Amino acid sequence: MENIPKPAVFLDRDGTVCEEVGYLSDIDQLRLIPTAAKAIGIINQADWKTIIVSNQSGIARGYMTAEVVDQVNRQLLNLLQLEGVKVDGIYYCPHHPQGLPPFDIDCACRKPGGGMLQKAAREHQLALDRSIIIGDKVSDVETGQQLNIPGILVRTGFGEGEIKKYQHQWQQAPDYIARDILDAIQWWFNGMTQKPDSAK
Repeated sequence: MENIPKPAVFLDRDGTVCEEVGYLSDIDQLRLIPTAAKAIGIINQADWKTIIVSNQSGIARGYMTAEVVDQVNRQLLNLLQLEGVKVDGIYYCPHHPQGLPPFDIDCACRKPGGGMLQKAAREHQLALDRSIIIGDKVSDVETGQQLNIPGILVRTGFGEGEIKKYQHQWQQAPDYIARDILDAIQWWFNGMTQKPDSAK
């Protein structure tokens, strides 16, 4: 039974799990979204995997090093562990086409590309077709759409601005627009299957 692939909730990091501060490069800037731990606790209890997938173009732009991103990610895991919840993996993309060498590439891992999710699916034996993605940017939702999995947009972080910018020109609307990560998780695990009016 242990070999049966499990579904995952893929979570964006900045603006979804932790507060958006603009190129988070110092653990002292790290603050959890107030409802994040409770939301991840629900995922844990449902026996789904919790995977964070984050674009970190600040590395390509020279704003921070990969070592700093790793340090922030370790601190994030520590903060969540103190709240009694766990994340099964963190993946990030350091690339940007207009970045500095050697990170100036048009890669498959930068969202809305699905590379990080596909890598996580291989390494954690995930049922990608039964998974979902939650984030504060349209690119998170588009990542889900490319992989044919539900995408939920949260209003925290850049979410409100993204909604104002794109809501009248969705190519494909988010499956749900949530107040925050907890609202997103509660909506999903309460078994909602139809897009509500707030997503249109």
